Amino acid sequence: MTPPSAHPGSILEETLGKIREILGSDLDSITVERVVIGIFFTGVKLSDGSGGLCFTPIKEIPEAVCCPSSARAMPYPGRFVGRSVAEFLRDLPRAPPLKKAVGIAILNALSESCWKHRPDHIRETGRDILATVPLPGDGYVVVVGALVPIIRRLKARGKPFGILELDLRTLKPDELPYAISPDNADAEVRRADMLVITGTTLINNTLEPLLALARPGASIVVVGPTASMLPDAFFRRGVTILGGDSVTRPDEVLDTIAEGGSGYHFFGKSAEKTTVCRSDTP
Repeated sequence: MTPPSAHPGSILEETLGKIREILGSDLDSITVERVVIGIFFTGVKLSDGSGGLCFTPIKEIPEAVCCPSSARAMPYPGRFVGRSVAEFLRDLPRAPPLKKAVGIAILNALSESCWKHRPDHIRETGRDILATVPLPGDGYVVVVGALVPIIRRLKARGKPFGILELDLRTLKPDELPYAISPDNADAEVRRADMLVITGTTLINNTLEPLLALARPGASIVVVGPTASMLPDAFFRRGVTILGGDSVTRPDEVLDTIAEGGSGYHFFGKSAEKTTVCRSDTP
């Protein structure tokens, strides 16, 4: 078997290949029915009725300061409907941030279609992996991103852990002492017994390098609506648990995020949390 690539964006490319394998020629006829780029999430509904989400990478858009410059960040406003999904998936890893967010949301929606066509893995619905994943008793945990539920549990555990977060403004004052310096990031990731990584690393192309640094045998959880795609490419790179979301009522989700809503407003109503574990995960 070919070893998995650690090149940034390779998970997206490999996942698209898996989707093509499952959907076959049906993929060529699927178009975009609706797109909403909200404050917190970007969402899509496709012509086959599937829906998908992705974190909206506002901070990744240096052009988002005025209308003329922002116009270059997303070339299709008013012209999304009816376009082939292939247009948004072409060269996805290198797409500008907003177009990439739409593309990942489409990839997640197509993954939802694949689950209905051919469920290659067991997927559990309704479980919040951040609230339920077993923590190592004394093991060192590194959290990548300001993932509040797991950080709260780690503080209560009372053992050393670290937080790798580029924007320290997202951390509370009592969480700042756990922040890992960028200069120490690689070493801290290498020594971690457990990594809990936000799916938004798929947007800024940092996920594959992080996974390549992980020590053999480490427990690795990748979580968030952005990571709601087929798990195969993640598992091949050492991920043990993938926690995402299944959009059950696409139009309701899109209406919510269009009005500035976040996950708190649609989980358990028009979308459900999902968990997929690698087959050898205890």
